[in-house]
Amino acid sequence: MLISTSRKPSQKTRKFCKTLARSTDSTSVNRGKMNMRELLLKALELDEFNLAVVNEIKGNPSKITFYSNRGEVLLVVLISASMEKETLNIAPSQLKMVSQVERLNVLSEILDIEMVDKAEDNCILISESDDSVARINFINKFGEMNKFQINIKKVLEVAHD
Repeated sequence: MLISTSRKPSQKTRKFCKTLARSTDSTSVNRGKMNMRELLLKALELDEFNLAVVNEIKGNPSKITFYSNRGEVLLVVLISASMEKETLNIAPSQLKMVSQVERLNVLSEILDIEMVDKAEDNCILISESDDSVARINFINKFGEMNKFQINIKKVLEVAHD
């Protein structure tokens, strides 16, 4: 997946995109003056099948829109994120996904990560949350939860086949 930002992103949003790309074996590019068509062409050029555009409010990542490489909207989520400087220690090539929130199972296909029922380490854990729709945590190869966390506040759109 190719991950990019809205125009003129804050440093925090750029860091979020790079961290998300590193932890999901995706590619992150600075958008610059590229329009959506150019971003989609860039994704094809880099052999990426999907595109994620991260928007921000007041300098913080606030929304992720996932597109197919044909420009179709696959998923739109409102988010908040928490990040701290740390080494992720994730092996993206061996990454699995565990989801307790059925509406977000589509992320497995979007990110091209195998969905499993249970994983102890090196996984993305999508769990239910009291204060939001879901929480996405990254469990490293040592079985420890990273401080990089994405809170899904609201699911705005999910593509239906």
